[in-house]
Amino acid sequence: AIPKVSQRWRKSTKQLATLGPASSTKEMIETLFLAGADIFRLNFSHGSQEQKKELLMHIREVEEKYSHPIAILGDLQGPKLRV
Repeated sequence: AIPKVSQRWRKSTKQLATLGPASSTKEMIETLFLAGADIFRLNFSHGSQEQKKELLMHIREVEEKYSHPIAILGDLQGPKLRV
């Protein structure tokens, strides 16, 4: 029995959750999603490519389970400027 969460999709403000070591399990991603997270941010400056691929798969599994799209924000390191 999948809980109905249709009313929350009508909100105009989106909530962003940054995934890190404490929030990288599928269970935690699902908990964050059910708590209201609409976008998951992945920091590509830290961690391996395999870790990011695993996080992407977890997010897409939750997305499929609840039949609602979840946005993913890939945070890339920009140029370092010294002034």
